[in-house]
Amino acid sequence: MAAAVAALWLTLHRRHLDLHRAMAADAVPSFVTDRHGGRGLPNRAAQQALPGVVSADDALVALLGRSFADPRLVVRRLIALARVAGTASEDVVTARSHQRVTVQAIPWRRLVWRVLDLTAPEPDLDGPGAEAVPRVTVDPQGRVRSQNGAMTALIGGPVVQLARLIGDRPPRHASDVQIATARGREMRTIVIRALPDDLREIYLFAPPASAPPADPTSFEALPVALLRLSAEGRIVLANRAARALLGPFPADAALVEVLEGLGRPVVDWIAEALRGVAESRPEVLRARRSDREIYLQVSLSRVTQAGQSGLVAVLSDATALKTLEAQFVQSQKMQAIGQLAGGVAHDFNNLLTAISGHCDLLMLRRDPADSDYADLDQIRQNANRAASLVGQLLAFSRKQTLKLRVMDLRDTLSDLTHLLNRLVGERVQLTLAHDADLPPIRADKRQFEQVIMNLVVNARDAMPAGGTIRVETERLALDAAMMRDRATVPEGCYVVVRVIDAGTGIPPDRIGKIFDPFYTTKRTGEGTGLGLSTAYGIMKQTGGFIFADSTPGQGSVFSLYFPAHAGPVEDEVEADPAPVTLRSATKGTATVLLVEDEAPVRAFASRALRLKNLTVYEAENAEEAMRVLEDPDLAIDVFVTDVIMPGMDGPSWVREALKTRPGTRVIFVSGYAEDIFEDGRPEVPGSVFLPKPFSLRELTDTVLGQLV
Repeated sequence: MAAAVAALWLTLHRRHLDLHRAMAADAVPSFVTDRHGGRGLPNRAAQQALPGVVSADDALVALLGRSFADPRLVVRRLIALARVAGTASEDVVTARSHQRVTVQAIPWRRLVWRVLDLTAPEPDLDGPGAEAVPRVTVDPQGRVRSQNGAMTALIGGPVVQLARLIGDRPPRHASDVQIATARGREMRTIVIRALPDDLREIYLFAPPASAPPADPTSFEALPVALLRLSAEGRIVLANRAARALLGPFPADAALVEVLEGLGRPVVDWIAEALRGVAESRPEVLRARRSDREIYLQVSLSRVTQAGQSGLVAVLSDATALKTLEAQFVQSQKMQAIGQLAGGVAHDFNNLLTAISGHCDLLMLRRDPADSDYADLDQIRQNANRAASLVGQLLAFSRKQTLKLRVMDLRDTLSDLTHLLNRLVGERVQLTLAHDADLPPIRADKRQFEQVIMNLVVNARDAMPAGGTIRVETERLALDAAMMRDRATVPEGCYVVVRVIDAGTGIPPDRIGKIFDPFYTTKRTGEGTGLGLSTAYGIMKQTGGFIFADSTPGQGSVFSLYFPAHAGPVEDEVEADPAPVTLRSATKGTATVLLVEDEAPVRAFASRALRLKNLTVYEAENAEEAMRVLEDPDLAIDVFVTDVIMPGMDGPSWVREALKTRPGTRVIFVSGYAEDIFEDGRPEVPGSVFLPKPFSLRELTDTVLGQLV
C-alpha cells in the first residue's frame, strides 16, 4: 500500500515538474496558485512583466491590476466559474489594449493562470504592404492633394475633400469612423502621419478583429440579478446585476453569509427548493451590507448541470416595497391608536359631563360662603383639567372639538410668555421676534398654546446646561406648492412660527419618528411621547403643517405653518369662568326634546333645563325620539341630541323629524369633533354644536340662545 502511494506521489510530482518547465518556456505571463488564487508562482514572462516580483501572494492581482479596475473581484469570479466547468476566461477591451485572463483547475487543488495580450500592434506605414492601405494626402484646409490606388478602389473614384470621406468632424488618430465606400458604409480606423508643409497622410485601416460582443442572453450580461448555488447553499456564480445588489462578498460564500432575515435556517429553505417544495416561492431577505440597507425578494429554482444538482436564485430589489410596507404598518398603528383614543375620550367626556354637571347642580344650592362650596369648586376645576387631558388624546387622533377664533399671534405669544418663562426656568432664556407684517390666523387659542408649550418644553429639555430658545414669526407667501417630508403645502399666504433651540439635536435616524405617539428620545420616566404627536394632530386638524429640522450637537428648529386668515378680524373676548348662578330671565314654557343615550348625562341635562322653567321630554335613542314625535299635538321648540348613538345617529333622525316639523331649532352635542356629522350632506338648518363636556351654564345658555 505504501509503495502504491509513493508511486502515485512520484507520478504527480513529475507531472508538476513538467508543468513548471512548460510554464517557464511559455512567453505568456503565467502563474500557478492555490485554489483561492493566492501564493502565486509566476513564470519568467510574468516576472519580466512585474520587475522585482519573484513569488508573492499578490503577484497575480498586481498584474491584473494593470487592466482590470477590481482585479480581486475578477479572480474570485473566475475561480467560481472554474470550480463548475474546470476552466474559465474573461476579456477586458479598452481603446488601446485587449487582455484575456484564463484559469484552469489542475490536481492537488491548484490553478493555472495565463494573461494573454491580444492588443493589435501598431501598423507599419513604410512596410511593403503599406500601399495596399487606402491613403490620401490632405492640406490644412482639408483639400485632398493625392490619393493612392487602394483609396480609389475603395471609394470608387477621386476624392476632392476629406469631409467627403469622414464627415465634417476633424480626423483623430486611432479613432473609428464610418465611410461611404463603393460597397456601402464600412467602419475604418484612422491613422494620421504628419508631413512637411503642414500636410498630413490619412490612412484608413480595417479595424482589427475584436472580441465578440457579450451575448445579451449570457448569464453575466442578463439585466436580472442571478446567483448559481451549489446543493450546499454556496454561491458558485453571481452575475453583474447580482453583485451590484449584494456588494462585495468572499468567493465561495454561503447564501446565509450575504443574506439574512428568513426567520428559519437557510439550509432548510435550500433543501426544500432542491426537493421542489419551496420552488419559485419568493422570500424577502435583507442584504448583509454595511453601507446601506437593501431588501431583496429571492426566488429559488432547481437546475442540473453535468449531473450536479444546484439552484438558481433570482433577486429583485424590494427595498422600496419594504419601506412602503413599514409605512403602511405604521399608519395602521396610528389609526388603531387614534380610534382607541377617540373611543376612550368619547366615553370619558360623557363621564366628565355628568360629573361636572351634577357638581354645578350642587353648587346652585350652596352659597359661596358655605364650607362645601370650596370642595365642590375643586371637583369642578379637576374635571376641567381632566377635560384638557381628553383634549390631548383627541388631538393626535384628530377628533377633538376646536373653538376656532381669529388671533393675532403677536398678542397671543406675548400673553403666553409669562407662563413660558416659568416653564423654562432660570438657566434658559426665552426670546420673541415677530414679523412686522404678520397677518392673523384662525385657530383654537388653547390648542395653539398647547402646541407652543409642548415645543418649548422639549427645547428646554434638549438644553440641560441652559441656553436660549427663540420663538420667531414670519409671513410667508408661497407662489408654488412646497413638497417636504411626504407632505404638500399648497401655494398661498402662511404665518410661520419657529421654535429654535441650541440643544443636543435629534439624530437623522430618529427625526422621522418623533411625531409618532409614545415615541420619545428622552430617558425612561422623563417623557410619554405624546407631546409632539399631540402637536402634530392639532396642526393637521387646524389645517396647518409642522416640520422639524435638526443637526446633532447644534440644535433643532420646529416650524409651524398656519394658513393666513383673509376674512375680517373681529375682537373676541373670552369670558372668565363665572360662579354657577341661575339666570332670572327665562323663555316661558318652551319645550325641549332631549335625546341622549348616556343616562347620567341625560339626568343632569334634563334637571338643568327644567330649572329654567322649560318643559323637557327625554329619549335614550333616536327610535324613542321618533315615537315621541308621533303625537301631532305635541309642540317641540328645540331638539337637543347626541351625535353618536346606538342605532340611528343624531343628524339622521333630526333630518327625518324636520320633514314634518320644519323650523325646529337643533342643538347637537358630542364628545367628538364638530365635523363628526359632516358627511357631505347639507347642514341641518338652524343647528348649533355644543361640545362635551359642557357645564350647566353652557347648556342652558345655548338652549336659551336657540329660543331667541
